[in-house]
Amino acid sequence: MRYPEFLKNGGRIGFIAPSFGCSRSPYAERFSGALKFFKAQGYECVLGPNCYEDKGFGKSNSPMLCGEEINDFLCNDRSDIVISCGGGETMCEDLDYVDFERIKSSPAKWYMGYSDNTNLVYTLSVLCDTAAIYGPCAPSFGLRKLHPALEDALLLLKGEKLSLKNYDGWQADEDDREYPPDEPYRINRPFSMKTFIADRSVTEDVSFSGRLIGGCLDILGVICGSRYDATRQFNERYKSDGAVWFLESCNLTSMDTLRTLWKLDSAGWFETAKGFLIGRPYEYGNEDFGLSQYDAALRILSKYKVPVIMDLDIGHLPPMMPLISGAYCTSGTKSGEFFINMALK
Repeated sequence: MRYPEFLKNGGRIGFIAPSFGCSRSPYAERFSGALKFFKAQGYECVLGPNCYEDKGFGKSNSPMLCGEEINDFLCNDRSDIVISCGGGETMCEDLDYVDFERIKSSPAKWYMGYSDNTNLVYTLSVLCDTAAIYGPCAPSFGLRKLHPALEDALLLLKGEKLSLKNYDGWQADEDDREYPPDEPYRINRPFSMKTFIADRSVTEDVSFSGRLIGGCLDILGVICGSRYDATRQFNERYKSDGAVWFLESCNLTSMDTLRTLWKLDSAGWFETAKGFLIGRPYEYGNEDFGLSQYDAALRILSKYKVPVIMDLDIGHLPPMMPLISGAYCTSGTKSGEFFINMALK
């Protein structure tokens, strides 16, 4: 696994918009605040041509121009790391214009984003053997007070914090239009997780290690079976480590989640699984025909008889802990808390 150099003091941060750009409220205001924040920290901000665009369908610009922006920023030397401007809907179209061979032969560079950015975070890991960060997009750093999860993301980019644990609480979905664009996270639920082995709920502590890989299920289900699906090769490459899967969802119902996990399972993705880390779904608490989010996961994953930890700080309901896709990790539970230690090996 190739690990990029971490962000140095006074370093250069590149911003690109391979999915949505920051063309509308509240993202434009938050992105402006984020640039002020990073500059105040002493970093140089280098903006790609699509950061403020709104010319595409479900993303900033055409698939070709978004792909060109990805190639440019991951292969040029004008920035030291790259952070995505946002998630969106159709970043999968960009992949046809991404030069993965060129990226693989260029010096590794950190890329951070989540949701639709799974299209790049995941493929960098499995196609280019290059670690990437599943973490917050740029506008989140424009809130007037940063949650510890956002501070952790910056510390991770700097290489100063590779061990994380859950946060005290989380924010249930609310209408952001009722609040100013720079409103901090509104933590309104206490942290609580559920741990299962096979189909049995367990209360004892668990711990497991393996190669960290995953992302947003909405996107992984699209990648599965495409020309960009090199998951089985990745599993074979790191067979001795095994895989620790981190998974979360945005628009999927419980039935959608079951069907998507069934597809990934049938494609052989989970054959080397050592454990599963599952974030709170954006459709938290919703049931389809009596099928809960827990039922959906366990119907597919319980046969592996490995720990499945659910309702973690991963994904669309903040806060989200930043995770290094491709890193070796040890994770689990201890005295009611979740922990993960990531190692660059």
